[in-house]
Amino acid sequence: MANHLYQRDLPDDLELGPVVAIDCETMGLNPLRDRLCLVQMSSGDGHCHMIQVAPGQTEAPNLVRLLEDPEVLKLFHFGRFDIAAMRHAFGATAAPVYCTKIASKLVRTFTDRHGLKVLLQELVGTDISKQQQQSDWGAKELSNAQLDYAASDVLHLHRLRDALDAMLAREGRADLAQRCFDFLPVRAELDLAGWSETDIFSH
Repeated sequence: MANHLYQRDLPDDLELGPVVAIDCETMGLNPLRDRLCLVQMSSGDGHCHMIQVAPGQTEAPNLVRLLEDPEVLKLFHFGRFDIAAMRHAFGATAAPVYCTKIASKLVRTFTDRHGLKVLLQELVGTDISKQQQQSDWGAKELSNAQLDYAASDVLHLHRLRDALDAMLAREGRADLAQRCFDFLPVRAELDLAGWSETDIFSH
């Protein structure tokens, strides 16, 4: 198990398979204001591949190709934010997608705790640290602690998806979840267009 850090883009010859877990680190929680600093990915094999994004960078051709590949499922936890952040930075919309937070909210209706740390503890039996969550991701040199934290957000998403898929099937909500996932890139686009706080479906 290892972390692989790249500058500006993925290597030309890297293949991550049909399901890729993706997460982003930014300078804050407003994708229109706070720049994208790191994109981390895993194919579920225990390895994490990370792109350090340079200030002002607007192109990452290999990453964009992965995001837009219709044959690759992009797996997120709270994909709404990550999809918006990468669309704003590179002009690419990730699809098709799966979001473990949405899946959890649809099927774990007995609780309001849908954070990644809780889900991994309860459904996968893995404990991850959130100590570096609010560190400076825009630093020129990222620490090993930061890289390990970033990796932990994607290394276990494949197993978490399996657990949530079983629950969705059990409760008869798999089709509803899929339709929510299909809409997620549109929800991210609405956020970037100024409707982040507005429920356009309300009266």
